Amino acid sequence: MVYLREIETLSQQLGEALIKRNWTITTAESCTGGGISAAITETAGSSAYFERAFVTYSNQAKAEMLAIPITLINNNGAVSQQTVEAMAKGAALKANANLAIAVSGIAGPGGGSDAKPVGTVWVSIFIQYVLDEKTTTQLFSHCFLFSGNRHSIQQQTIKYSLNKALELTNKII
Repeated sequence: MVYLREIETLSQQLGEALIKRNWTITTAESCTGGGISAAITETAGSSAYFERAFVTYSNQAKAEMLAIPITLINNNGAVSQQTVEAMAKGAALKANANLAIAVSGIAGPGGGSDAKPVGTVWVSIFIQYVLDEKTTTQLFSHCFLFSGNRHSIQQQTIKYSLNKALELTNKII
């Protein structure tokens, strides 16, 4: 319940920051299955900055919907820095959005390995904006090892993603 209140507050604050900058946002989600976009659209008025999201649970969906080369996914894995960064960039390009949040991870209870245990989640945030007639881009990525059950890992991923997107947005302009 605590996560839900925190997620709601972060979503509202991020929405206000996006409106202030006249920015749009999109998401490319795997392990959260649309949870980040659901949190964003829980905020009244989110249609002012949110147009679409991509739930790319399978590798094929990542390739088809976000134009990620399947070889990149096969060579690095779906849960990797390279894949999640390509997801963020691809989502921003496809949605023509200023900010894209992408996540890919292993929420469990199965699917983990010694190299990538359950709770391993890659988060990437891609930002693009025009300032003084020059396009500027930023890319942030981080790997987490969250604990708990599947729902808890998903909620932690959603909370962290919104918080980091807000933090990065507030550092600009």
